[in-house]
Amino acid sequence: MTTDRPRSLFRWREVPGGVWALGLVSLFMDISSEMIHALLPLYLVTVLGASTLTVGIIEGIAEATASITKIFSGALSDYLGKRKWLAAFGYGLAAFTKPVFPLASSIGWLVAARFVDRVGKGIRGAPRDALIADLTPADLRGNAFGLRQSLDTVGAVLGPLLAIAFMAIFMNDFTAVFWMAVIPAFISVAIIVFGVHEPERPPHLRKVRSPLSRRELKRLSRVYWMIVGVTAIFTLARFSEAFLLLRAQSVGLPLAVVPLVLVVMNVTYTVSAWPAGALSDRIGRYGLVTVGFALLVLADLALAIGGSVAVVMLGVALWGLHMGLTQGLLSALVADTAPEELRGTAFGMFNLVSGLAMLAASILAGALWDFVGPAGTFLAGAAFTAIALAALPFVRWRAGKITRRQSIASPPV
Repeated sequence: MTTDRPRSLFRWREVPGGVWALGLVSLFMDISSEMIHALLPLYLVTVLGASTLTVGIIEGIAEATASITKIFSGALSDYLGKRKWLAAFGYGLAAFTKPVFPLASSIGWLVAARFVDRVGKGIRGAPRDALIADLTPADLRGNAFGLRQSLDTVGAVLGPLLAIAFMAIFMNDFTAVFWMAVIPAFISVAIIVFGVHEPERPPHLRKVRSPLSRRELKRLSRVYWMIVGVTAIFTLARFSEAFLLLRAQSVGLPLAVVPLVLVVMNVTYTVSAWPAGALSDRIGRYGLVTVGFALLVLADLALAIGGSVAVVMLGVALWGLHMGLTQGLLSALVADTAPEELRGTAFGMFNLVSGLAMLAASILAGALWDFVGPAGTFLAGAAFTAIALAALPFVRWRAGKITRRQSIASPPV
């Protein structure tokens, strides 16, 4: 007589090896990127004399560039029926632009380097996410996206820690730290080239000739577009983390340890992303996303009213926790609602819209900071999140209605 043992929450043994490898790819690239990102806003403001509005514009353009590029790379991966080498090219492009950061001598060079680096991110993003969905059974998607997000964020924790350590070792020499960031970027490229194997395309899968045509985009469901719309509103509140760094500095955190802000944020992000994804496979995704949205409102309020390092750090921790409960789950929702042959296009369009919202959010945040102050920036973020939070139940209702209709149309045998 045998008894069925309850499955563990994480089911890590069932997660495909390719997903683990893609998680490590993200980890090493994020170490590299965050070593630079943790210091770049401070370098721009304190060394090159840029305004916070300039920082907002640079960060907004960088992230929007990445997101706009994703729509084309995602669609191309659907057209080709192949995703790995597009993702590898994106990681490789980002790696080869990393040496530009220590060599740059002006804001123009840094803008160009950040731009090309984000083009690389844009090229790899949608094909990588679609590849994870291709590799993973439907009942493990939350686990898979949560795992990759957690490993990615481990890199985001280690990056600022290494930035702090190297700033101490090199006596606040930004250029030397930027050079150290080059190494993990090339490790990341090696892992995806040699450690990730793409599954064969199912023979029954429909060939997509024009992924971005109106006819193909109509195949993306109404629930998918509702998810995209709510995410766009939500992203207006998720401006660049550069403003978290500047907020911490504004309440008196010493320059040398300002990167600790990203450590705190990414620790809470790391420890919540995989459990949230795994739990969503069991209890559904919408309730957890709702909690994540609510946490961002609390984070913004703490960052708006906080006059001490302790309160600001609490807001930063809540910011990281909200990301753990939203980023991987929103990706899983896209995978849940997109046709298999259009996953690349679906992820690309999702990231295009959210990227344009990120551009608007970062520019608005910089302008509010310069003309109103930090409180205005974070209170605006709380307001946008509240709107997205109010809209989320309608998405959940619509998705449930479709699921019930499908259950009636296809009763169990």
